[in-house]
Amino acid sequence: MQWIIETPEKPPDWFIQIVKQYTPASSGLYAAQLLWQRGIKDEQQLAVFTDYKTYQPASPFEFGEEMQLAIERLQQARNNNEKIAIWGDFDADGITATAVLWDGLGQFFEQNTQLTYYIPNRLKESHGLNYLGIDNLQKQGCKLIVTCDTGSTNINEIIYAQKLGIDVIVTDHHTLPEQRPPVAAIINPRYLPSEHQLFHLSGVAVAFKVIEALYLTLPNIPQNPLADLYDLVAVGLIADLVQLSGDCRYLAQLGIQRLQADFQQPVTTRRRPGVGRLLELCQKNGDRPTDISFGLGPRINAVSRIQGDARFCVELLTSRDLKHCHQLAEVTELANTRRKSLQKDVQAQVTQKLAQIDLSTTSVIVLEDTQWPAGVLGLVAGQIAQETGRPTVLLSTEGRTQGTTPTPYSPLPTPLLARGSARSVNLVDLYQLVKQQEHLLHSFGGHPFAAGLSLLVENIPLFTEAINQQLRQSLGGTNLTPTVQADLTVTVANLGKELFLELKLLEPCGMGNPVPKLLIQNCWFENSWHRNQQDWKGKKVQYIKTDFDIRDESTKSRFPGIWWGHYKDELPVGRCDCIAELDYNTFKKRYEIRLIAVRSVENSDAINGVSSQIILDWRNQEYSELKNQHSAVLMENCPTNWDDLRVSLKRCLYNNQQLAIAWSKPNHQPPQEIWLTLVGIAKYLSRTNQSVTRFQLVEKLGIRDQTLFWGIEALKSLGFTVTRQDRDLHISWHPSMNSEGFNDAALERFLAAIREEQFQQDYFAEVSLSTIIAIANRPA
Repeated sequence: MQWIIETPEKPPDWFIQIVKQYTPASSGLYAAQLLWQRGIKDEQQLAVFTDYKTYQPASPFEFGEEMQLAIERLQQARNNNEKIAIWGDFDADGITATAVLWDGLGQFFEQNTQLTYYIPNRLKESHGLNYLGIDNLQKQGCKLIVTCDTGSTNINEIIYAQKLGIDVIVTDHHTLPEQRPPVAAIINPRYLPSEHQLFHLSGVAVAFKVIEALYLTLPNIPQNPLADLYDLVAVGLIADLVQLSGDCRYLAQLGIQRLQADFQQPVTTRRRPGVGRLLELCQKNGDRPTDISFGLGPRINAVSRIQGDARFCVELLTSRDLKHCHQLAEVTELANTRRKSLQKDVQAQVTQKLAQIDLSTTSVIVLEDTQWPAGVLGLVAGQIAQETGRPTVLLSTEGRTQGTTPTPYSPLPTPLLARGSARSVNLVDLYQLVKQQEHLLHSFGGHPFAAGLSLLVENIPLFTEAINQQLRQSLGGTNLTPTVQADLTVTVANLGKELFLELKLLEPCGMGNPVPKLLIQNCWFENSWHRNQQDWKGKKVQYIKTDFDIRDESTKSRFPGIWWGHYKDELPVGRCDCIAELDYNTFKKRYEIRLIAVRSVENSDAINGVSSQIILDWRNQEYSELKNQHSAVLMENCPTNWDDLRVSLKRCLYNNQQLAIAWSKPNHQPPQEIWLTLVGIAKYLSRTNQSVTRFQLVEKLGIRDQTLFWGIEALKSLGFTVTRQDRDLHISWHPSMNSEGFNDAALERFLAAIREEQFQQDYFAEVSLSTIIAIANRPA
């Protein structure tokens, strides 16, 4: 993984002093650096960014004629006593959007008689409108459908609804169709300029703007204030990971304030008892954006992932029945518990399949399995994409033997379908990438960074080859590398309440304003231990986390931290660098770090024995102590190509600065000895009935994961049985099981993999050294 270390530009003293007024308990320097770096560079911008009261939100009628058309059609439905159906989506944004329309339109239409709602079943239906759902609403006498967080590209379904006498108002924020759909109105911020303050609204925020417009048009009808909807808007906004700028930030700030105020009320007087109970179950209090992104959002999403049907979540968010809401909250919590276990299982299976892929020749990861539950594939795909730096598509054929239900446009049963989810990283536009292969797909929709799709199983190989070829061509030889970025460099002594409150000035964080990532250098870990989580009833959840203390030379005190989804033996032994987020644990009432990435110090500036030069960005920094150090190559501007690097290195030589390179070839153990060591370990573990982790084996043998895979295959041919439980490998030996004798081919594959790995290390070291020297000595 490539680490990108930001060199924050020091802002002017006058700006630091202004920021300090907002952080009286600290110097304000860290917050000022981040704000300046993120484009907040004057007093007025700072005031608007930090205090929603100084922000002027946009009118809902900024959507122009489409909003006027929507309000006119709703007024017509009210005057004619027509039945209206809200059509939502099954994720947190869609469910909160449905709840906003249910509460908001419920001020103008009688709920359950004039007003109803429909949310597709995630495990049986897809995102968006579908024919069976439209048929059901037509039978109920529905004359108008109002979508939320969906519908923009459902052209055929909208035409079908029209034929049944049903008008459609689309409220959505997803990718637009090439032509305006035949709807009564479409409210979608993507029609606005990208710099517009409404452009980044999520589905729930768009739905809220429709209700706001209705409140402004018919101000004497509503009995409840519009502000009652702010908390629902904040939950959907933050859970959907949209860019929190403009009205998005404003609404999130208002909503979090509302959420916290309601949670602080006695249980029996809360406006949203279901939300309050959910916060209690996830040990949050609603005052932080992370209470939504790590608490409420995943729990609401979990219901459709596990159960398929998420309709009751609207009741959970809107009902005032205390006992009923508490029951629904507990069902939601149990669904999230099950989601964690399923996600962990699928993650382990995907990792095994991934070990058999050559990532050096793979631009897009496409994997499929008949047993994977479709509900968690998006989460796992996101994890794999982050870890590998490559767009990832995970597909399942579970329960899809006859495909989907016949439709008016496809009267015959669909052959075997694979359904799945895709996630992207490295600014690769996933939507456009997959859309280019639309001819191979059965259905598709989503964002540039997330998508859902289905296709014939027989088309998977074609799809995989085509999408990889397309991305390789668009990259033009650029390698995809997983990256993690640190915003600030701090020490353990800096961690704590003072820094937390200073960085809290940037909240709510999201896309475009991420949670500050802190680099802690030359540190080490103590008192590490891992355990499975427990649900609210005290039962173990098959989802791991590691607790630890972190220390460095800056203080004698240690500081607590956690690492989600990782075991303690994955922490480096000895000195290391790490990137983390600073957080406050409401349940334990302590400040702690949440570990994001970690690397051993010996690996942070050396690869395969080649000590790399320190390349410093000269901008806005003084490196007086390093000017005379021959081990540092100083650059006035960050190089963007090999020619820039060559010129900079040449300048070093012209200035009589030596290019000191310490290099030594790795001292390799013979492949046959590595094999004998592996066999010895296997026999010992079989005899003692002990387990081992993949990480421990890789470290002990000095080989890579893919090479270890071939080693395990060779062990199996020798009569060993290797099984996996969580992250532990259990090895037993039954020589009699190997009736056909030892497989020489399996061993040779393992030995060949070791030789190839060692060759690559030698080649890399030699080429790295010769390349640097050649660049430095090449004529300008």
